[in-house]
Amino acid sequence: MPRLILLLAIGAVVYILLRRVATMPPHRRRGEYFKLGVGVAVVVVILLTLAGKMHWVGAAITGLLVAARQSLPILIRLFPMLSSLKSQTTASSQHSTVTTRVLRMHLDHESGALSGEVLEGPQKDWLLDEMDREQLDSLRQYCENNDPESVQLLNGYLEQRFQDAAQEGSAKEQTASGDMSRKEAFEVLGLDDDADETAIVDAHRKLMQKLHPDRGGSDYLAAKINQAKDLLTKS
Repeated sequence: MPRLILLLAIGAVVYILLRRVATMPPHRRRGEYFKLGVGVAVVVVILLTLAGKMHWVGAAITGLLVAARQSLPILIRLFPMLSSLKSQTTASSQHSTVTTRVLRMHLDHESGALSGEVLEGPQKDWLLDEMDREQLDSLRQYCENNDPESVQLLNGYLEQRFQDAAQEGSAKEQTASGDMSRKEAFEVLGLDDDADETAIVDAHRKLMQKLHPDRGGSDYLAAKINQAKDLLTKS
């Protein structure tokens, strides 16, 4: 009976953890499933070893699993670095970044494609590219209620991805507002903070070409880019 209760308890914990992992953003699930699998394997090997049903080799395997479990966070952080290595080796692969309260949006300089991630709210840590239209509409509603500036960013993404109006009845995108630091301005233009005025003007020109309406341009992003250029080139 005690063994049965223990097995049921372990099964309940595993089920709860699986349900929790299932609610995470897709790009984080693989790592979490792997960690959960290692944890379950460690528990199973320990139980078998304590019950005398596993050779001493099992104890050694347990030690290796524990060591793997301890080093797993490092590996999880390493995998994204390895996956992004290809893009980092391409000199022309640059990104501009605009951050609001709810969103961090990236504009690829080469393709003009928009991508981003959610920084706040029920869908925190989700990548926009992982979300379907219903989820994106839900995110837009959250932005409307909490951060109008994020609505403008999300509208540009929706229009590019779905090639239609972001939402029926949505207002025309506004111009950029609010103060911008020099650090933010360089991020918007995708430049290092030691870039000279020639590089700033050149980056501005190329980005404005990428933001043409025929290429899914965003009035809000264009305003941000203009604001960044004006800030960095003013005397």
